[in-house]
Formats: sequence, C-alpha cells, structure tokens
Amino acid sequence: MENATTTFNIVSLSDSMTRHAHNYHQMVVGLTGQSEFDIKGVRKGLLAGTGCAVSANVEHSFYGDHDNQVLVVNTPLRCSDNSMALFAESSRTGYFNLDLRTQQLISLLTAEAQQSKTDTGLCNSISQTIFYLLKRSLISPTQERPTPRLDITLIDSYIQQHLDKKISVAELASLVFLAQSQFYLLFKEQIGITPHQYVLRKRLEFAKQLILGQRMPLSQIAQLSGFSSQSSFSQAFRRLYGHPPTRYQDHV
Repeated sequence: MENATTTFNIVSLSDSMTRHAHNYHQMVVGLTGQSEFDIKGVRKGLLAGTGCAVSANVEHSFYGDHDNQVLVVNTPLRCSDNSMALFAESSRTGYFNLDLRTQQLISLLTAEAQQSKTDTGLCNSISQTIFYLLKRSLISPTQERPTPRLDITLIDSYIQQHLDKKISVAELASLVFLAQSQFYLLFKEQIGITPHQYVLRKRLEFAKQLILGQRMPLSQIAQLSGFSSQSSFSQAFRRLYGHPPTRYQDHV
C-alpha cells in the first residue's frame, strides 16, 4: 500500500541471510514467527510486537524463520512529516517495542487496507496512521500506556456460536487483533486460566445445560458440545465436576 510519502506491505523474509542498503528510511515490525536483524553491528531478534528502524543508506542484514511475517514501512528521504529527525533518532535507538494497544490498531488497519486496496483515499490515510503509530513508539518508547483488557463478551459470543466445532487460540486471538502468543499471555493474566481451559469449561457448562433441559443421548450432547467422542466428553466432565455425566443425568 502506498501514498505520496509512505509505502507499507506485509512480507515474509527469506531464511537466508540478506545484506543490503536502500535510499529510503524503513521500519520493520514483527507480526508472526521470528526474524533477526543486524543494524550497525547490533543484532536483535524480532518477535510479534517488536520492531526496528533503518535509516537510508545504512547497510543491514536480516533473515526470518519459515513462518515469519513482518510489516515493512518505507519512507522516502524527502517527505512532509519530518522523517529526517525521526530516523536520526533511530540511528541511536534502532529497535523498539509496541504496546498491545498499538499492535491491535496496526493489525486492524493493515487488515482493512488489504480488504480495500482499490480505495486510494482510505489506503493513504491508513499509511499515514501506521507511520504515525510507529513513529510514536520509536520516539517515545518509555511512554506508558494502559494495557488493554480483552473484550471477554466478544470472545464468549464467538465461543458460544462455535461450541460444536474446534476452536483454536489463533481464532480467538484474531478477534482482538493480537498475535497468538500475546493473546495467550494476556488472556491467562486477565482470566486466570488458559484459553484452552476456558473453552473446555464453556463446552462443559453448555453440556450440563443440555443434560438439564433436554432428554437426549450423551453421545449427541458430546457432539453438540464440540467433543470428539462421548468418552472424551465423559472424562472431561468427571475431571471438572468430580463425577461422570451419567450420574448427573440420573439425578435430573
């Protein structure tokens, strides 16, 4: 995506070390997987939510693992947003971290741009917004911003609508525009259990409601609750409630 001053794209870096320089400034942000950059002899790995800034005409090397994706933002030497001052700063700091709120905003913006490639005005605005967000993170890395809380209502709604299907952590993370690893840590910190444990409890709560309100075979209840078999359902039910679903069903 591009406008008069800035271009951005999502790419996968080669797993072979590449070394070059270019006549424009560049910021790179890790999205998935892991990559590694060496800028002026300072080597650092980029994971989701971390980034680096490379000034124009500075040689640097990089490579990525097999499933890496990075956001690359290129800015010409001459632009209206005082980029020279920004990248003079980058030559001193080099690497930066994005807070979770900024990561969510960038994920949302890039997703919208990918869906609206023909809307030049929108893509131009998105490019400038992404550039500003990265500039803020680079110039003011110590500025503290509140850690966002996950929208559990949104997550619960998605789980409820897909209880009869497999639900992955990646799916839940995409709802709130976070990398899977970051979502996992934030979810566990906020809720106290892992996303997998949370989904399992939701399945069992739903199954318990079906036992209470419906006269149907346990095999059907297991299927509607997203379990692969009645056996796996019974084992999970016993672990959580201390007795098998047959005993619970007998007392209804």
